[in-house]
This record gives sequence, C-alpha cells and structure tokens, in this order.
Amino acid sequence: MIDHVSIGVRDVKRSRRFYDATLSALGYSCRSPGESSLGYGRDREDFWVLAVEHPIAADKASGLHFSFKADGRAAVDAFHAAALKSGGKDNGPPGLRADYGAGYYAAFVVDPDGYRLEAHAELGK
Repeated sequence: MIDHVSIGVRDVKRSRRFYDATLSALGYSCRSPGESSLGYGRDREDFWVLAVEHPIAADKASGLHFSFKADGRAAVDAFHAAALKSGGKDNGPPGLRADYGAGYYAAFVVDPDGYRLEAHAELGK
C-alpha cells in the first residue's frame, strides 16, 4: 500500500551515522546518500531521511512509529544494539511480543530526533 516514507531531521550527518549502523543490522543500506537527503532500502529506496527546517516534534502520545522488517531474531537483536550504540534510546528491549501475535519478535528504539522505531521478525513462519 505504501510506496515509501520520509522523515525530516535537523542534522543529516548525525542521522546518517545512526541509520547507517541501525539499518545495516537489518540488511538495508543508504542507496542514495546526499547532503540534504538519504534514501535507505535493499533493492530500492523505501525510507528517506530529509534535512528540513521544521521537523515534526517527537510526540510519544501520537502513536507514530516506523516498523522495519527483520530476517530473524539475530537481526532484531543487532538492530537494537546498533541503535543504542549510535545515539538511540531504548524503548523496549528485544523479545517475543505474544500480545502482537505468536512468534512476533521485536525491539523498539527512539532515534536521535525522537522518532520511534521498531524492528520485528515473525518467528516460525
């Protein structure tokens, strides 16, 4: 349904350090690096990070978050560890989330700009 998503950030260089490390743990790379935009994905750019003058303020109560597909438990674990090492904050450690479904394994972080991110894998499928 959705072709791609873009978010606005104040510091593209800082975001690149964070997203290069975090998304590479899931097998994604920066396919379109630039001074004012970064496009991430595997075969094409699906997630864009853009330098903007007025990024949307982080709001935990908004419900907004972005969930990235992971190939398995190890990738989710690596995503979480890379995010914390690269300036992100923990928002839920890696683990099974039975209330989301059988075999739903996920980790949650907050990026340096306050965006809430998730990596998840469906175990046993």
